[in-house]
Amino acid sequence: MIDWLVKGRVERTVISVVGMGGQGKTTLAKKKFDSKEVVGHFECRIWITVSQSYKIEVLLRDMLKKLYEQKREDLPKEMTEMDRGALIYGLRKYLQKKRYVFVFDDVWNKRFWDEIEYVVGDHKNGSKIFITTRNMDVAVYCKKSFIEVHELQPLTEEKSFDLFKKKAFQFDFEGCCPKELIGIAFKIARKCKGLPLAIVTIAGLLSTKEKNAFEWQRFSENMTLELRNDSHLTDIKKILGFSYDDLPFHLKSCLLYFGMYPEDYEVKSKRVIRQWIAEGFVKDGSGKTLEEVAEGYLTELIHRSLVQVSSITIDGKSKSCVYDLIRMIILEKCEDLSFCKHFNEDGHSSLSGTIRRLSIATDSSDFRACIENSHIRSLFLFTNKSNYVEESNLKRILKKQRTLKVLNFQDVRLFIDFKPFRSLIHLKYLSFKHIPGQYQYALPKWIGILLNLETLDLRALYYHRRVIIPKEISKLRKLRHLLGHMMSLFHLKDVIGCMESLQTLSGVKIGKGGIELIKELGKLRQLRKLSLFHVRAEHSSALSSSLNEMRHLEKLCIVSGMGFDRVFDVIDLHLVSPPPMLQNLKLCVKLNKFPEWIPQLKNLVKYDLANSFLTDDPIKHLENMPNLLSLSIIFNAYEGESLHFHDGGCQNLKELYIGDLRNKNSIVIDKGALHSLKKFELFGMPNLEIVPSGIQHLEKLEVLNLWDVPFAEFNLCQVNQSKT
Repeated sequence: MIDWLVKGRVERTVISVVGMGGQGKTTLAKKKFDSKEVVGHFECRIWITVSQSYKIEVLLRDMLKKLYEQKREDLPKEMTEMDRGALIYGLRKYLQKKRYVFVFDDVWNKRFWDEIEYVVGDHKNGSKIFITTRNMDVAVYCKKSFIEVHELQPLTEEKSFDLFKKKAFQFDFEGCCPKELIGIAFKIARKCKGLPLAIVTIAGLLSTKEKNAFEWQRFSENMTLELRNDSHLTDIKKILGFSYDDLPFHLKSCLLYFGMYPEDYEVKSKRVIRQWIAEGFVKDGSGKTLEEVAEGYLTELIHRSLVQVSSITIDGKSKSCVYDLIRMIILEKCEDLSFCKHFNEDGHSSLSGTIRRLSIATDSSDFRACIENSHIRSLFLFTNKSNYVEESNLKRILKKQRTLKVLNFQDVRLFIDFKPFRSLIHLKYLSFKHIPGQYQYALPKWIGILLNLETLDLRALYYHRRVIIPKEISKLRKLRHLLGHMMSLFHLKDVIGCMESLQTLSGVKIGKGGIELIKELGKLRQLRKLSLFHVRAEHSSALSSSLNEMRHLEKLCIVSGMGFDRVFDVIDLHLVSPPPMLQNLKLCVKLNKFPEWIPQLKNLVKYDLANSFLTDDPIKHLENMPNLLSLSIIFNAYEGESLHFHDGGCQNLKELYIGDLRNKNSIVIDKGALHSLKKFELFGMPNLEIVPSGIQHLEKLEVLNLWDVPFAEFNLCQVNQSKT
């Protein structure tokens, strides 16, 4: 496969990987696409997921966008308005004389090649097209061009067992199978018939069960009944169905809820967790918040390989998920159980019978009559982001559906006065994007009527410079998450302390005269996440006192400065008893000296420092912090000329970002420092004319990103070439 990609003929070549669903086509393609041989061989290299319901204009626009972003070039202003012809012209012009490799993942029909062949011109320079498909006809249809076809075969029994062991014992026995389970484990792995999806699904399920022969033997016997049919596709469906049947009732509902999201949609973990809670799927756990319990639910679904992690935080937690591998099973179960219904842009819908949850991906009003007699609990809107939702449609729904608990409008634009929301007294989750086209937006006072609201997500109101939150919101004593961007809480300076259920308060603009508001924040003892902007020097004392009271705080962001010509006040925080659970800290404030309380944060995982104008090297204060995994020192954080990482320091740090430090002329890395570093970024250092001393000691380095650094000479031999 590598030879096909980087060697061979100069003519453009189509490489196809063919296999059934779950056989590992995408995994194989991704591994080769990211290999060092391929990365260094092509000027342009992008990945496009096609899927069954692709639209060629959307796909072409995505290709053009990724090409520009890859080179960090400004996108053409007119790109969003381009029709198919203009997009094709733009792509052909951009690719002219460039050697490229495009991966088109999950191609379903032959028509795709007819639509894409002319777009990707042949410049006789060794460019490649990589296609994954379930259909051999799709691969062969590309014969008008030069083609290479690789048809995936099932794994051997030995490889199947190796994969099974890695997944089934990933959390114990150091990935090895106990002797008493080898026989039955091998038998179970063999029944998966060499299909990777089946293997990881079953092994993931067993990883959550007791590791004893009796339990596994009983599992194997039940599995045998499910696998009588020899059809591979039916085998996968049965295995996935069996995995679903084995779920506890509460996890079944959580898994099916992913069916509310469109195909290929990247679901934010915190978002779906809050929606589960609003639906009542999550039950109280002893000593845990509902969010912590729900996070455990998601983790279990991931371990069972029913949900895939698409991005993770630095400490390994799920940041976003996809569920493409089992989408078919989820949708079938949703239909059978009337769990949720869909109304799509292509006119295909399942709007019949009882409708409990509705996902709309169209601006059409045809669905209105179908839901008149239903009592919908959740309503999601996923329309084209260039369009607006028809106001009359939305008003009609909201007036009729007074039992709604979840309204997810975060992916659409709304022109609406919000009056129909007043009747939604059962609403627990609300996110929306509103475009009134004014300098600031004032949330209506009637928001105080929604007494059961738990999550209010205003982050998509990014078109506004300020969102004014009315005093009436203080009536929402059940509100757990208030998320926004530059929210003005001035009207809450006397009452926000009464909102004792708040766990998340993000995007708060403090500004002049915010001392009383900051004092009130100290009463929010359940806060897990807090982000404050436009903090001033006069707030330092009150903010220190309030932070000392927040014993559960896990994430804190403090930013000072105003406008483009920001003037930074000195924020002098004296935390006698800093939040012991703090894991993520961002300080974008001017400091007289490095805060003494930061090294006391034993659980700190991620620290971002910016615009601090420190004159003392901050590394010496941070290098002995045991759990620090990510460190960012950027944008005038340090005015000294040198940064020094001492021997034995920052042993567990995995990611390091240093940039826009205009005075810096040297970085020294002693042997034995940064032992675990995997990613290192250096940028915006005009005086850094020599390569960081000791960079060759970073034996575990995998990613090195450099830009705007005037090294007089740089040779990759200075770092570990085998991994970088």
